[in-house]
Amino acid sequence: MTVAPVPFPVRFLAILALLWMGTPAPATATTHPGQAELVREVARDTGKSPQALNALLDGAKMQQAILDAISRPAEAKPWKDYRPIFLTEQRISEGIAFYRAHRALLEQVGKQYGVAPQYIVAIVGVETNYGRNTGKYKVLDALVTLGLYYPPRATFFRAQLKELLSLPDNHLAGPVDTLTGSYAGAQGWGQFMPTSIRDFAVDADHDGHIDLSNSLPDIFASVANYFVQHGWVSGGPVAARAQPDGAPRPIAVKDAKPQWPLEQLVAWGYAPLQHLPPDESASLQTLEGPNGPEYWFTFQNFYVITRYNRSPLYAMAVDQLAQAIAAGVGPAEAAP
Repeated sequence: MTVAPVPFPVRFLAILALLWMGTPAPATATTHPGQAELVREVARDTGKSPQALNALLDGAKMQQAILDAISRPAEAKPWKDYRPIFLTEQRISEGIAFYRAHRALLEQVGKQYGVAPQYIVAIVGVETNYGRNTGKYKVLDALVTLGLYYPPRATFFRAQLKELLSLPDNHLAGPVDTLTGSYAGAQGWGQFMPTSIRDFAVDADHDGHIDLSNSLPDIFASVANYFVQHGWVSGGPVAARAQPDGAPRPIAVKDAKPQWPLEQLVAWGYAPLQHLPPDESASLQTLEGPNGPEYWFTFQNFYVITRYNRSPLYAMAVDQLAQAIAAGVGPAEAAP
């Protein structure tokens, strides 16, 4: 059978079609390195619109000021310089006033979670000066900058960025592109990172919305719940001063996790300056004080505070601020 020849225009169009089908589609233009893959992951896991996610990320900016800030954290200071930042007369007096102003709610939350209210107050005091300074950076900018432009911590911050984009709207104080916080992307009075909002934030006022910037019940309960979920011991000690003898055994610790019974540390040459159970599990922190080395026994609750911020200087500042607030409020008001 004879096959009729295909007219030239038809053959030409067919060839063009085959060539087009064999050419890879151009990649979607993105604003940030790694944006396309991030959007694919969030869209796949949450069902959110890739177009909407790209629009959010396209509006975010890499900020050099954020990269500069993370290179000089306050925790790099020695204790003698770090302590005066947070243990000022003003911060203590404002913490006492804050406790008194919100006493009923604080003590209700403290009783519910088993966390002494002065520690809730101290956290928001250290983190945001009792809610007055929650951060000037756009959270989205901070997490884009650190997650996509800062290789030393990219794995951690990219995970935080992914979680921010994945959180339901009712877990945030407002639209994602309007949130402000620290240079590290923490937000609200308690400075929660996105994964902490996911895992530990609480809708304590039962309005169907977790708001860590405007709802005091949500703020207080979320801080207390964070502590409890990390192993807070109700009524347990936090830290106590230790006095070394003439030749104490040198002790180096990699973190604040309790490792030895207190009596073992005593046997190694460190005496407590207050009565404590000899079988209490403890660690030892050596800090550079204004008059030389300071030695501190630290316990499970100190370790829990370092789950909020891993620096032992931070945990010590929170503990000492909490004690100062409790002393100022008075024993009839402060929880034991």
